[in-house]
This record gives sequence, structure tokens and C-alpha cells, in this order.
Amino acid sequence: MHNLLELFLGILSAMGGFVDIGELVFTLNAGAKFGYSLLWIMLFGTVGVIVYGEMAGRIAAVTHLGIFDIVRDRIGFAAGLATLVAANLVNVMTCASEIGGIAIILKLFLGWPYRFLIFLVLFFLLAAVWFLPFKWIERTFGLLGLFMVIFIFSAVALQPDWSRVAAGLAPNVPEVREQSDYFLYAYFAVALFSAIMLPYEIYFYNAGGVEDRWKPTDITVNRFTSGLGFALGSLLAASLIGVGAEYLRPHGIADALLPGAAALGPMELYGKVGLAAALAGMFFAFSGAAIETALSAAYSFAQFWGWPWGKFRGPKNAARFYFAWIVVFSLAALLTLTGIDPVELVEYSIVFSIVILPLTYLPVVAVARNKAIMGKFANGRLANVLGWFYLIVSTLAALAAVPLLIVTHGGKG
Repeated sequence: MHNLLELFLGILSAMGGFVDIGELVFTLNAGAKFGYSLLWIMLFGTVGVIVYGEMAGRIAAVTHLGIFDIVRDRIGFAAGLATLVAANLVNVMTCASEIGGIAIILKLFLGWPYRFLIFLVLFFLLAAVWFLPFKWIERTFGLLGLFMVIFIFSAVALQPDWSRVAAGLAPNVPEVREQSDYFLYAYFAVALFSAIMLPYEIYFYNAGGVEDRWKPTDITVNRFTSGLGFALGSLLAASLIGVGAEYLRPHGIADALLPGAAALGPMELYGKVGLAAALAGMFFAFSGAAIETALSAAYSFAQFWGWPWGKFRGPKNAARFYFAWIVVFSLAALLTLTGIDPVELVEYSIVFSIVILPLTYLPVVAVARNKAIMGKFANGRLANVLGWFYLIVSTLAALAAVPLLIVTHGGKG
């Protein structure tokens, strides 16, 4: 019964915490610009994040190693340090964009000054991580993030042409008016792929397995949690493409500004209840993502430098770990206070995050397939094939990301 409860809560938490501000930006805009043509990227990326999430959770259950323990040992100190620095620059940028998004949502509710709300959000996040045990961080923000299901109801209520939805699940290139739109389509394909496979999700998921003290007997729970949780979370993200295609596109809203534009569809369909549910879902989803990025940064620093880490140790026994996530939250809030647009910031963080995907996932595959380390729990043939395949695709996407960012002027065409 205990394992069933953990499985149920894990799946719901993964689903509720799947959509952060970056995922929301790119899915809504992808639907508004290209209809359902990019749904196949959602499907393709979801398989990839499930593959690596399952490996990362299995490594945690068998070895109790963190991702950056593996990065340091497998790709060497210099390359590992470069990955650590790059990953945490992305983490700070992503955390800042989440804090800015939360402050915008609170401004819509309360009407208070934006910069004051940034301080309020900072204290809220610091208090949540300091006082809540790890399991309750997962459950509180994951489960309350399920208010986002209002977007699934909205996508269905907008009565899409299901034949077009089905056609979007197969790889395709839409008809466009100008040649430059092909580059824009490629940019959104790479960005959506990156948004789904953000490295911090894997860092956090792996560290969560260690925090929860998974054992080899929890590998089945890990497989169902990573598989169903990420798949249902992706369904939620796909529904945002639907809202973009069926509501924003017909209204001529080609660039969705968060969170107002995102909540327009649910508000028109369900009135104040729809608006409140959409904003509440975004509040908890963005808060959960901010916490994940800050903790992921602290996990990665502690693992790489060999510090004691983990919420279960407490501040006295893991002081540098606690100091690290406090610093990340503070730096992210300071970055937001400069007045930078959180939507633009997240677009850059998403694109740059894909550059470090190969260096993140290569050591994961190398350890998960190593029978000397994993024993009978090492990768099977299918996991090996998928792991190396997605590594190749991630490398190609990493090579294309920055040129596409430049050519399309950050997705503006």
C-alpha cells in the first residue's frame, strides 16, 4: 500500500510540476504560429525525457549517486567544471524567469508593485524550501500545480479538428508564406525539444531519488513514476499547443505574453473560475520550477565538490548545500529586479540549456549501461539504443540552437 501511495503521488507530482514558464511560452506560441504541426516534437521529446529520467532514477536507487558525481568522474574535471558552470548559469536564468512569472501572476491578483512582489516571492520560496521536507515540496507544488488541467479541459472544449491533431503527431513541415518561416519552425522545434528535456528536471529527479532513499526495490516505482508522470505532464503541455492553435491563433495573438494571454482561453470558456484556475496552476507550477532549479543548482555544486547534501541532512550537517540554494534564489531575484522581461529571459535560457544536454546525458548513459556499477540493473538493449539515439539528436540540436536563435531573432522571425 505504501508503494502504491508513493507511485500515485509521484505520478501526480511529476505531472503537476512538468510545465514551467519556458514550456508554457513555447507551447502556446508554437500553437499560435504553427497550429498542431509541432505536436510530434512533444511526443518525440517526451520519450527522450522518460528514457533519461528512468535511467537517472535507477542510478539513484542502485548507487545513490548524484548526476554531478557521475559528470565529474566520467567526463573529467575540466569538462565537468564547464558543464557545472553552464548548467548553473541556465539554472539562475530559469529561476529568475520563474520568479518574474510568479510576481506577474500575483500582480494580476493583488495589484501590488511588481518589484515589491519579487521580494515577497523570494521570501515565500526561501521559507518553503527551508521549512518543508523534501517529500512535501514535491507533493505541495506538484499536486497544486494540477490546477493547470484547466488547459486540458479548455483544449477539448475548443473543439479542435481531431484529424489535424492526429496529423500533427507525425513528423511534418507545415506550409509557410515565407522562406524564413522554415527557420522559425526549426527554431521552435529545437526550443520545444529543449524545454521538454531541460537538464534541471533530470538533476532534480535523480537527487529526489537519493533524498527519498530509494533502493533497488523501488526501481519499479521509478519506472512508472518517470513514465506515466512525464507522459501525463507532456499531455498537459500538448494541451497548451491546442489552446494556442484554437484560441490565440484565430484571435491574431501570435506572441503570447505571460500570464495574461495564457489565461484568456480558460477565462472565455469558464469565466472567473477558469481564470482563477489557470492563474493558480501557473503560480504553483512556476513556484515548483523555481524551487527545482535552485535545488538542482545546489545539488550539482555539492555533488561536484563532494559536499554533504540533501534536505534530509538539515542545515547543520549540509551547511554549504543550504547556502548554495539560498544564493541561487537571491541571485535570481536580483536578476529579475533589473527589470528584465522574464519571457525573453526564459527564451534564452531554454535555447542555451540544450547546448549542455549532451554533456549532461552522456555520463548518465555511460553509468546506466555499466554492468560493473549497476549489476543486473544495467540498461537493457532498448534503453541503450534509445539512450545513444537521443544523445545524438541532442548533440545535433545543440549545434543548431544558437544559429537558429540568431537567424530568427529569438523566435521573432
